[in-house]
Amino acid sequence: MVRRTLAIAAILITALLLQSTIFAEVRLLGARPELMYLVVIVLAILEGPSEGAVVGFTGGMMQDFLLNQPKGITALTLTLLGYTVGLARQYIVSPSPLLPTMMVFAGTFGGVVFYETVAVLLNTLHPDAVFFLRMALFSALYTALLTPIVYPLLRRVFEGSRPRRVVRF
Repeated sequence: MVRRTLAIAAILITALLLQSTIFAEVRLLGARPELMYLVVIVLAILEGPSEGAVVGFTGGMMQDFLLNQPKGITALTLTLLGYTVGLARQYIVSPSPLLPTMMVFAGTFGGVVFYETVAVLLNTLHPDAVFFLRMALFSALYTALLTPIVYPLLRRVFEGSRPRRVVRF
């Protein structure tokens, strides 16, 4: 259990550091990828809604505090996103290798739109719907393009950190 917690913490910290340093400068059509969304969605796909929600909340709070954003909006967004994707994955039986990429695209788009909507309602962001939708679309596309690289790595880490069953005779 400790090994699993350390693995998830290391992944969250790495994603946050990469997002705030390297990927803050590398943009695609003006948008940057949402690595924390990617990690939460992949974890929710692999582990289910409860673990997706817990990791979403933890990663969201880390991002809110590190990047000096309004506190709690990212945590709320990622908690709901992790739970929703985990629930949706339970009902999808397609073995398609494109499924994680499609779920990351849809989840990131929905998450960014939700975040921006809440930020506008709390008056921390100025409304410009066309710009927000365009940035959400490009950010979701950029994050989805990273999925085929990141998904196998995260799957291997999560599967390797699961507690092993001991069979006794």
